[in-house]
Amino acid sequence: EVQLQESGGGLVQPGGSLRLSCAASGFTFANYAMSWVRQAPGKGREWVSGISGTGGTSYTDSVKGRFTISRDNAKNTLYLQMNSLKPEDTAVYYCAVDLRHRRHCRDIGDFDTWGQGTQVTVSS
Repeated sequence: EVQLQESGGGLVQPGGSLRLSCAASGFTFANYAMSWVRQAPGKGREWVSGISGTGGTSYTDSVKGRFTISRDNAKNTLYLQMNSLKPEDTAVYYCAVDLRHRRHCRDIGDFDTWGQGTQVTVSS
């Protein structure tokens, strides 16, 4: 059974940091590009960052220089280090993958497998 399990969310003050993790199982993790997607209250899902199986990374403009995506293929785990957090980063954060086509996706509709999400709240 394919599973993606996020963890590491919480409440943090503006300017603070959090590290999200996504534990993957049920597929050959190293062979797939992975992404982080977020959904803010009352808004649609937004692609945040992606990483190829070999470590190539990409980010949406609003998080460049503040967020770092990484992966440990030996541990089947995806990470998102979030620094200098802003209130507008408040959202449920999901890890996602396109298992069927193995694409390095940015369009939300292209992902076919999602975790359950972890809440990140940035507030003083």
